Amino acid sequence: MTGPDYLDGNAAAGLLSEVFAADITSAVGKCASCGDEAVVAVARVYPNDHGLVVRCSVCGDVLVVAVEKRETVCVDLRGLSWLEMRPAATA
Repeated sequence: MTGPDYLDGNAAAGLLSEVFAADITSAVGKCASCGDEAVVAVARVYPNDHGLVVRCSVCGDVLVVAVEKRETVCVDLRGLSWLEMRPAATA
């Protein structure tokens, strides 16, 4: 068996930075399924040609789905009870 077929939550930074001004990888979220609270960076990211799926590193349920569609990014955060992040620094 080779390595895992997923990347860590840092892999979501590129696509999700198009939607969120703050650093999404340091945001803390709560899994709506198992209740685990963790930074997005520890989640499991499964990228494909259309976007990505972010899964809880504890229970494996879907936290976030992000899809690029005709110059837009559609984000489904249904798998999170909440998401907490610091605002981007202002100049």
